[in-house]
Amino acid sequence: MQPQTTATLLSVDDYLAGELESQVRHEYVDGEIYAMVGASDRHGLIAGNLHSALNQRLPDRCQVFMSDMKVRIRTAERDIFYYPDVLVSCDPRDREPYYRQHPCLIAEVLSPHTARLDRFEKFLFYQQIDALEEYLLVSQDYRRVEVFRRADQWQATRYTKGEVSLHSVDLAVTIETLYRRTDR
Repeated sequence: MQPQTTATLLSVDDYLAGELESQVRHEYVDGEIYAMVGASDRHGLIAGNLHSALNQRLPDRCQVFMSDMKVRIRTAERDIFYYPDVLVSCDPRDREPYYRQHPCLIAEVLSPHTARLDRFEKFLFYQQIDALEEYLLVSQDYRRVEVFRRADQWQATRYTKGEVSLHSVDLAVTIETLYRRTDR
């Protein structure tokens, strides 16, 4: 992502207000905004398949979002907003209208343009979310899902067939379901 050129840093309030009016989504990192790029058909299908599988099977107390809900990461020094591909929050405190702060599960579908960001920068910041239990990286180029769990010190478990176990929401999703209609 390339930052938009601005003379001064943007406040969180100005960023949130601007996102309501903008035709293009932006991620926010410490006062700088980054325009989001479009996704491929395969990317959208995989994210949609995961969203659908989760949304149909999770209890009503859980909310599942795809692409348009921001996650906010606040630390003593940082204020960051990302748009994960799929986000699950089951925390009753998490009801801001335009972002979530207490997700238990975040998933990113990897593309050639975002893989490095998703795998390194975002992953480091997502680990700062106390409520986050699992982070999924789903390849769009071949059948591979990596699940990073807080309980396993963020070490990856890789899946290429069978079922992907999602401990944070107590269910499993098959690789077939995730890659349905993608020719992968």
